[in-house]
Amino acid sequence: MLKIALILLLILAVAIVALLILAARKPDSFRISRSVLIKAKADKVFDLIDDFKAWPQWSPYETRDPGMTRTYGPISKGKGATYEWAGDNKTVGAGRMRITEAAAPYKLLIALEFLRPLKASNTAEFTLEPEGDAVKTTWAMFGPQRFTAKLMGMAWNMDKMVGKDFEAGLAKLKTVAEN
Repeated sequence: MLKIALILLLILAVAIVALLILAARKPDSFRISRSVLIKAKADKVFDLIDDFKAWPQWSPYETRDPGMTRTYGPISKGKGATYEWAGDNKTVGAGRMRITEAAAPYKLLIALEFLRPLKASNTAEFTLEPEGDAVKTTWAMFGPQRFTAKLMGMAWNMDKMVGKDFEAGLAKLKTVAEN
C-alpha cells in the first residue's frame, strides 16, 4: 500500500513539474485580436470608439453588471481621456482606461489597467482600414504574459474567451455604425 502511494505521489510530482515547465515555455507576451468589416465611414466608426461615453452603445462589457459604476475623467474623448469602472460582480471587476494615442480616423491606443479580480496592465488597440465603401475594424489587446497568466492559460484559452467578447462588441459596433 505504501509503495502504491509513493508511486502515485511521484507521478503527481512529475505531472506538476511537467505542467510548470510547459507553462514557463509559453511566450512572454500575448496578442488577441478580432476584425469586422463595417459599411460606414471611418470617421463615424472612429467616433464611437474614441469617446468613452459612446461605449455603452456597443461594448459587451457595459451590460454585464447592472450595478457597475462608471467614472469619466475631465474629458471622455481623444488623447488623455479616462474612464474607470467598478463592478459588483467578478465578471466585470474594476479597472481604468486612458487613451494614449488617437490618430483619427485610423488608430486608437488605450492603456488598460485591470485592478480586480486580477491585476494586469495591457494595451487595447483599434485600427480602421478603408476597404471600398467599408472599413475593416480591428480590436486587439496585447501585453506581457506573466508566469501566473501562462499557467492559467494551460486550463483556459484566453484568446477564445476574450475573442468572443471582441466579436460580440464588434458586431454591436457594426450595427450601431451602419444604422
